[in-house]
Amino acid sequence: MIQDLTEQEVIRREKLDEIRKLGIDPYPAEEYPVNAYAIDLKEQYEAEKPGFENIVLAGRLMSVRDMGKACFAELKDNSGRIQIYVRRDDICPGEDKTLYDQLFKKLLDIGDFIGVKGFMFKTKMGETTLHVKELTLLCKTLRPLPIVKTDEEGNVFDAFTDPEKRHRMRYVDLIVNEGVRETFIKRTKLMNSLRNTFNASGYIEVETPVLQPIPGGAAARPFTTHHNALDIPLFLRIANELYLKRLIVGGFEGVYEFSKNFRNEGIDRTHNPEFTALEIYVAYKDYNWMMDYTEEMIEKVALDVNGTTEVQVGEKSISFKRPYKRITMFDAIKEHTGFDVSEMNEDQLRDVCKKLHIETEASMGKGKLIDEIFGNKCEHNYIQPTFIIDYPVEMSPLTKKHRSKEGLVERFELYVNGKEIANSYSELNDPIDQRDRFMEQMALGERGDDEAMVIDHDFLRALEFGMPPTAGLGIGIDRLTMMMTNQASIQEVLLFPQMRPEK
Repeated sequence: MIQDLTEQEVIRREKLDEIRKLGIDPYPAEEYPVNAYAIDLKEQYEAEKPGFENIVLAGRLMSVRDMGKACFAELKDNSGRIQIYVRRDDICPGEDKTLYDQLFKKLLDIGDFIGVKGFMFKTKMGETTLHVKELTLLCKTLRPLPIVKTDEEGNVFDAFTDPEKRHRMRYVDLIVNEGVRETFIKRTKLMNSLRNTFNASGYIEVETPVLQPIPGGAAARPFTTHHNALDIPLFLRIANELYLKRLIVGGFEGVYEFSKNFRNEGIDRTHNPEFTALEIYVAYKDYNWMMDYTEEMIEKVALDVNGTTEVQVGEKSISFKRPYKRITMFDAIKEHTGFDVSEMNEDQLRDVCKKLHIETEASMGKGKLIDEIFGNKCEHNYIQPTFIIDYPVEMSPLTKKHRSKEGLVERFELYVNGKEIANSYSELNDPIDQRDRFMEQMALGERGDDEAMVIDHDFLRALEFGMPPTAGLGIGIDRLTMMMTNQASIQEVLLFPQMRPEK
């Protein structure tokens, strides 16, 4: 039962009935033989150039300028917009003028899909235009598009600028708001750039389980579900790390995956419960090698996506040209707080947090306290790409202990514009040490840390079969896309961000 139709929606349904009465199918099934796209025609057409006599386009009707027995209109296809010229006697060469007088002038609306066939020409104003000889209705729309207006200064005024409406109805956002589509095209270019780099290195793209019996590989709160047939709880993955390292145990020397991960956390401008991560693991390498490799791949991403290593992010110009600055976590904290926390115990760290007006909880151990200090007082200072290296062992339960610095691990995070976009380890491959680290995490869980890791016994068993020295890297694809497309909100780089149910 149709309820609460607007006046315009009622009129469109009446038009739909009239179209059917004319014997025209408003939703034809047969293939429409498109052979060109708007952007190519506008870039390539020249008056004396052959090959533009039998052009077939399809797309949405976006505007009409009626001139009686002819009109100019604008068609929007997959590539962009182009002008078309429709003349009554051309599309209705015989006595019956129904197609023009009834269908085109009275029953078509802005937003309807049409197919047109004809030849290219340029108007007196020099605009590349398709002179239509045949016109076909491909889809009648039942809801009107928001009307978009632009003033002389380029400011856009329309009925579809509200972020909640745009994110909830992305399909409309993509139609009426120019530039949105380009963000997602760049996102695809970004992922292809990374994929091409890895494939050129001989690494294998793999897939690992989304439903996992143990939420492992990261410190986060998982989503929980239940498998009825097996009668067991399962968890949406918070990370794919432990499965990828099992494959290194199995003999692959380089594996990577673009994974959908899920963390039961809040939603803000940089967090969405469902997000995309890239993780790669390479045998016989360490975090020093991975830092060099990361610089190389991120610089290439900037060039592939934007054609330059200089990228505008808000009011800042960020250079992704390598090499990037490197500083230890302890040095970063000392530089921005004046406190040397490298030798402090838990009580001393709590005292520092108090002096710095940082809130803490009883469940926090040394690692969480240090992380809070760095997050509150340091990370926002790193605007240009910067590697923060050599983390405290308490913060990194899956990382190999530093070969020369007691109490630290071989880990780096890459910060850009004050946000972490990549995380890397020299992977811990000592199964006995790994078991001890898991036990320490369990102790934190017993203190109330609901993000502490749990023991993955199968992963420990895999390590006991031997994993070679390995470097691992995780990149937040959504955050990296934000940087490369100059977006301040993660919702702008997700086609369908998570939202509250619509009332």
